[in-house]
Amino acid sequence: MRVIEIKEYGAPEMLVPTTRPDPVVPSAGSGEILIKVLAAGINRPDVLQRKGHYPVPAGASDIPGLEVAGEIIGGDLSHADNAFGLKLGDKVCALVQGGGYADLCTAPVAQCLPYPTGFTDQEAAALPETFYTVWSNVFMRGELSEGETLLVQGGSSGIGVTAILLAKALGHKVFVTAGTDEKCAACLKLGADLAINYKTQDFVEEVKKATDGKGVNVILDMVTGAYVQREIDCLADDGRIVIIAIQGGSKAEVSTNQILRRRLTITGSTLRPRPVSFKKQITKQLHDNVWPLLNAGKLKPAIYKTFTLDQAADAHRLMESSEHVGKIVLTV
Repeated sequence: MRVIEIKEYGAPEMLVPTTRPDPVVPSAGSGEILIKVLAAGINRPDVLQRKGHYPVPAGASDIPGLEVAGEIIGGDLSHADNAFGLKLGDKVCALVQGGGYADLCTAPVAQCLPYPTGFTDQEAAALPETFYTVWSNVFMRGELSEGETLLVQGGSSGIGVTAILLAKALGHKVFVTAGTDEKCAACLKLGADLAINYKTQDFVEEVKKATDGKGVNVILDMVTGAYVQREIDCLADDGRIVIIAIQGGSKAEVSTNQILRRRLTITGSTLRPRPVSFKKQITKQLHDNVWPLLNAGKLKPAIYKTFTLDQAADAHRLMESSEHVGKIVLTV
């Protein structure tokens, strides 16, 4: 099969097309299926892995790619984790631990969902990584509830765009930060209620102004560092900060007095190393709460650009440029 492998850690040109033996068809009892990949999503962790900053979990493929869409061509479909009655020939999108940049990829059947009605391969491939991440962090861990407001740091990223679309579809008010006026405008077009240019505006001031001084209830933070105390300053009482990346640094000095006095929560998570049993819970909740919106056409991923598999290096260059608003996808 064709694959894209990391020749050595470094720049995008280290992503090299080559061939490898086809994966063995998963056996009965494994809970794994084999997918003929038709499209694969590009995500920030792929870039970190290429640079040597995101170790591959034990037992996972060293081939990059954490989400795929395609056709089931084999594997353990009789497993109890096949909750949706998937069968050979069905088209699914799947969250995987690696191996997505390839013609063939194995995936736990517990982490596979049927294509939403009318979705293309590219649209289906744009779902798993960001939808699993946003759902598990904003709604499961952050417990964003009816009537509450979400602030997303980095609203134009793949994660940020998904957070806007998903939270708005579920009836929440959404504020975002972005680095240019053009990106702020794009976020507003996607449905954000307020977009703050963090280079020219103070997001704490803008959030307080927009909430009559009350603050937001949940913050999805991909920056951390010096941002954390400022986020505390614009949280409502009982508010929650959920950290999913540390692009601004891993250390922060914060006012623990505010945390105690206003009952604030600072938490975080990474998705890739979590067990199948946890991802199975997310799969079910997505199927129950989000797939009906996708099937009804009330929600769709925002795809910025697609590339062919052999153009993976170009896709990574675009990802690193941060010029995109939404998802980048490979057509396999």
